[in-house]
Amino acid sequence: MRDYKDFTIVLPTLNEDKTVGKILGYVTRAYPGMRMMVADDGSTDATKKIVRKLALKNRNITLLDRAAEGRKKGLTASVIDAIGMSGTRFAIVMDADMQHPVGKIADVAKSLEEGNALAVAVRVKVTDWDLYRKTISRILMYMGRAVLYAERKETCGDIFSGFFGIEREVAGRVYHKNKNRFVPEGYKVLFDLLKCVDRGTMRIAEVPYVFRIRKFGSSKAGFKQGMALLRSFMT
Repeated sequence: MRDYKDFTIVLPTLNEDKTVGKILGYVTRAYPGMRMMVADDGSTDATKKIVRKLALKNRNITLLDRAAEGRKKGLTASVIDAIGMSGTRFAIVMDADMQHPVGKIADVAKSLEEGNALAVAVRVKVTDWDLYRKTISRILMYMGRAVLYAERKETCGDIFSGFFGIEREVAGRVYHKNKNRFVPEGYKVLFDLLKCVDRGTMRIAEVPYVFRIRKFGSSKAGFKQGMALLRSFMT
């Protein structure tokens, strides 16, 4: 049985008590030795309580209670903090709401081990989105691609994916050289990374998957997050 001790799963959370325990359990069973860091951004439900309880039984689970430490709020800030603190060679970022298939972690991990600095899980199909959401998503995708193309930056098949793996040192190097280009309160950290990397300088792999609508909790995307993304286009 293979050991995933070189990997940390980074799970940014905000009120995900319906799913966080499930996904931590799935990862524990499917990926022996893999570390899991839950970067919580101030949950008011039972998310942190659940993670703390599981961490007592599994030393590979860590809770980063960002609100208690007074850290700047935001999904991007949460992910950057957790990657930097992970301590493993690779970090794999994914949502805690069960929309990203746990089974694809193996493919992302394999792509990184094959020498790719970045492995992006690309949504080849999105189920159950209404026309309005599909239209808005497509418009924003075109805008983001235009920004990357104009600046001659790296790109991939899903520039807004929330499911990707990266070498920890690469992520740290890109961030520390370009801190002012990241939007901490934003939620498209992959896009912020891509816009800081010159085209043709990073080896990127893609892992296709089907994105399914969330069954638990509610989406955090809204006007505030939309404005943060527009700010990211201009930063």
